[in-house]
Parts: sequence; C-alpha cells; structure tokens
Amino acid sequence: MAMSSPRDVAMDLIAFLDASPSPYHAAVEALRRLTAAGFTEVPPGGAWPSGPGRHVVLDGGSLFAWIVPDGCARDAPFRLLGAHTDSPALRVKPRPDTGQAGLRQLGVEIYGGPLLNSWLDRDLGLAGRVAVRTAGGPQVRLIRVHRPVLRVPQLAIHLDPEIRTAGLKLDAQQHLVPIWSLGDPEPGGFRRFLAAELGVGADDVLSHDIVTYDLAGGTLAGVSEEFVSSARQDDLACCHACVSALCTVPARPAPQHVSAVVLFDNEEIGSRSATGADGAWLGRQLERSVLARGGGRDDFLRAVAASLHVSADMAHATHPNYPDRHEPGHWIALGGGPVLKVSANVFYSTTAPTQAAFLLAAEQEGVPVQYFVNKSGVRSGSTIGPIVAAGLAMPTVDVGNPTLAMHSARELTGTADAAMLTAALTAFLSPAR
Repeated sequence: MAMSSPRDVAMDLIAFLDASPSPYHAAVEALRRLTAAGFTEVPPGGAWPSGPGRHVVLDGGSLFAWIVPDGCARDAPFRLLGAHTDSPALRVKPRPDTGQAGLRQLGVEIYGGPLLNSWLDRDLGLAGRVAVRTAGGPQVRLIRVHRPVLRVPQLAIHLDPEIRTAGLKLDAQQHLVPIWSLGDPEPGGFRRFLAAELGVGADDVLSHDIVTYDLAGGTLAGVSEEFVSSARQDDLACCHACVSALCTVPARPAPQHVSAVVLFDNEEIGSRSATGADGAWLGRQLERSVLARGGGRDDFLRAVAASLHVSADMAHATHPNYPDRHEPGHWIALGGGPVLKVSANVFYSTTAPTQAAFLLAAEQEGVPVQYFVNKSGVRSGSTIGPIVAAGLAMPTVDVGNPTLAMHSARELTGTADAAMLTAALTAFLSPAR
C-alpha cells in the first residue's frame, strides 16, 4: 500500500490495530499483509524453499518472514526486525462460568501487567482461538465476538467513599470479574456460547485461548489530530512498522544480506514459551533458512555473528503530570521520532556499534532520534532485545515509539511517529552504506 503522508501511515496503523484484538489475529493480519506484498507462506513443519524469494511462516501468535535475494551467500547475515504480538489483557479461564447476586460472570486471569483500573466500565468483546473437535483431529479456529458481551463495572463512589483519599485499590481475583448475563452461574455456559458462535456442537469445543478487548476502535485524537488513541499499541504499533518496512524491500534486493522480521508472542509474560523470544523458536527459523539454501551449521553461526537485530518495542514518553518520574536529561516527546533505549545494566541490548547502525538508518531518511535512559535508582523494564542478543549472540539495538498510558486498555502515541519509525526501519533493511 502506497502511503503519502504521516496521517496515511497512522490510519493504516489504526486499521492494523483494529484487525488485531488478540495475538493470533495480529499474526494473521501480518500474514495477510505480507502475502499481499508477494510473500509465500511456508508450513512450520514442511520443507522450506531453497531458492531466492519472499517467504513467511506462521505459528500461533508468532511469525517469521524473510527475503532471500538472488546471489545470496549461504552465510549471508540477517538484517532482522523484531517485535511482539501480545499485549496485557484479561484472559478467560478454562472453566470460567461463575457469578453471584443474580448475575452471571466470566472468570478471567490477568495476562501480563495491565493497568487494571483502565479495564473498568468498558464495553468488552472476546477474541482468540478455539480448538474444535473434527473427524481428522483437533482444528484450531480463530474467533472474534465484536459486540459488548462483557463489562467490569466499578463500585459506586457512595459505597467506596475512601477512594477520594486512599485511591482505587483493586484485587485481581475479586474485582476484575466481568459480568455478561443475568441469572445464576451456568456450568458449561461459556463453552456453549463459543460453540454457537462457531457453529459447532458444545461437546466439540475442546479448549480455548481467549482474551477480552475494548470494543472502541482506534482513532486520531487531539485538536489537530496529533495523536493516535487505541488499545494494544504496545506492541502492535511496532509490529505494524516492522511488517510495513519489510513489505517495501525491493523485489530484487541487493544480495549482501537477508532481510527478515520476527513477531513473537508472550513477551508480556517473560517470553518463555514455545514461540516466545526466550526459547529455540527464532534460532530454528534462522537456521532452517540457512540450511534450505545449502548452508551448514558453520554457515549459520557465521551469519548470526555478522547480523544486526532491531528490537522494536514501545517506549515511555515523558508524562507532563509526572515529570519527576523521568530522567531529566532524556525527556521523550510524542511526535519527536523513534527512541533509542540505552541501559548501563543491559535491561536494553543497545551497544555503541548497534546504536550507530540505527542512527545511520534514521539519518538516511532524515528521521530525528530520541534517547530513553531510566531515572537512576529505578529498575527499568525490558524487551525481547536482551533475550535475543543473549540467546543467539546477535548484535541488537533496542528502539521504540514514544507512548503515554503504556499498558492501559487504551494508549496514546504521536500521529507522526508511526511514519518515522517505519522509515527508519525501512532504511535499516536497505542501508545506503
């Protein structure tokens, strides 16, 4: 898709966010965009193509896509863009049917580190995947219930007068249980609901991975539409930028390196899963791509050693109401361009050489760069960057776009930032020098 302005890119980002209420939907939407750009899907367990081309493999909520140019050496390094598809959420429990006081409720578990208060008094839908019984064995199907079937109502202030002085206090087990119907708890009710939505028998619903999501779609906000207001921008905004950048790589790229994107699931809960960053999944995809074009183990190790990885995850913008929470010499502005994340204690994987590589890419496109350094004495969060860097010994730089209300059910970013990050990542994949 040709985009002529930062507003166009922001609107395309919103379309990506709205299409991605769960990690599985996000991976499928990324796959749809890549196939439209000429990528061919490869099955995770099938034979991989040996020749040049544009390829993509989907595995649940994770995805790996790569471009092998004509004349590519077996030990050609990777230029890799990484992000993650999952976001903090309320995830439906395996046996969720509960309730009291004449109301049916669904039991949910907190996924990741959401701002719990932000989930109150919102119309919520349901999305994820369901394993369904078929004659040929279990079949996984995506599901999206895009209507207001759930709500977590806040306690009225008349019954909680201390909230004005003591603040809101929420117990994840007791206070975040959404209501969804009138009546007494109905064992098996949620399974029958899923079956009806999918058009199958209740006994054919075997299992599910379902999250709730805010039904209000993304929108431009601010007096002059300076902001993007939407759920799941951490980290789908970076997924969008990575996929958009890979799609713009020329049909016949120079043979010096393999351009690639990896989108992981489960970053918000530590990345330790079958398709997370803290495991064998990425290394397997990279090595198989080398083996498929005739390389061996040593070719793979040489390729990784010479590679560069951009870990793209959203960054904290400086909050105007809490300036004391930020490092005073490194304030971050919405609309100010992508952020390089630096940590002396290696909570981010940026080094001087990898930082220079990203700076040159941004300079190539005339994109300004900001720096995030955590306030001294405050432990920083982290990303897939250090995990990939340590697991593969791959040089990595951590970057992201500035965000307010990170981990809220609805986050705020700068309209202009989506285009700037995409431009910098595009240049990283096709450097002028």
